[in-house]
Amino acid sequence: MKSVIIRSMGLYLNTLALVSPRTAAENGFRIFCRPLRGTINEKQHAFFNSAERSIIEHDDEKIQVYKWGTGDKKVVFFHGWQSHTYRWKNYIDALPKDEYTIYALDAPGHGLSSGKFLSVPVYGSLIQQFLIGLGEVDTIIGHSLGGFSMLYTFYSYPLLSAKKMILLAPPGEATDFLSFYKDTLKLTNRSMELIHDHFESVYQVRPDYFSAAKFASSIKIPGLIIHDKRDEEAPFKYARMIHEQWKKSSLLATDGFGHNLRSTEVVQAVVTFITANAHQHLQRVSL
Repeated sequence: MKSVIIRSMGLYLNTLALVSPRTAAENGFRIFCRPLRGTINEKQHAFFNSAERSIIEHDDEKIQVYKWGTGDKKVVFFHGWQSHTYRWKNYIDALPKDEYTIYALDAPGHGLSSGKFLSVPVYGSLIQQFLIGLGEVDTIIGHSLGGFSMLYTFYSYPLLSAKKMILLAPPGEATDFLSFYKDTLKLTNRSMELIHDHFESVYQVRPDYFSAAKFASSIKIPGLIIHDKRDEEAPFKYARMIHEQWKKSSLLATDGFGHNLRSTEVVQAVVTFITANAHQHLQRVSL
C-alpha cells in the first residue's frame, strides 16, 4: 500500500509539472518538507510525562518542550527527521540531574508539537530562538537532521552560545535529500527543476548552499562526531568531511550500529563527552 501511494504521488507531481508548473513546484516542495508523524505509544507518553513540560510558540506553531533536572549546566537535545524526544531517553536517564538541567523539544510536525512542515531553515530558526531563550548552554546534541540543523544555525548565527556540540550521524548535503526524494517518487527532471526553483524562491539560495562541511568550518567550539561506517541513510564520508573542516572536533567511528546509533557504548561516549572538561577531547577511535 505504501509503495502504491508513493508511486501515485510521483505520478501526480509529474503530471502537474506539465499542466500547472507553479502548483507542481509548490506541492512538490511542501511534500518534500512534510514529515509523517508517528503514533506515540504508552511507554513514550510515560517518558514525556516524567519531564516538566511547557509550550513555546514558533512561527505560529506550538512547540513541546521537555525539561529534566535542576543542575547549573544546561544540555539540549535536538532529534532528527520523523523522530521525537523519546529517542533521547537513555541519554537523559544517564545524566546526573543534580548537575545538569536537560532540555529537549519536538520539532514542528513531530512528537507532540503542532505543524506539518519542517525544513533546515525552520529548524534552525527554532534552535536559535530556543538557545537564546536559555542563555548560557553547556552542550547541545543533535541526531541526523537535528545535527545538520545545529551546524546551519551556528553558521548563520555565529553569536549563539554553547560550550560543546555533539553530532550523531549527521547528513552531508541537502542535494542528497532531494536526490533521494526524486528517486523514491520517480520524479522527472522537469518536476525536480520546478521544486529546486521554488526552493530557491523561498530561501534565496540553491539547495547546494546547505552543506554540513561548509557549516562546520565556522564552528569554534569543541565537538564530537559519532557516525557509523555502515550508515545507509547518511554516508560515513560526510562525518570525515565535517571532521576535517571542524578544527576542534573529534570523530568516533562505529561499526554496525547503523544510522540510529542505538548502543549503550554510544550513550556512554556522549555522556562522557558532556561531563568531561571542554578541552578533553576524544581522539579518532572506533567502538
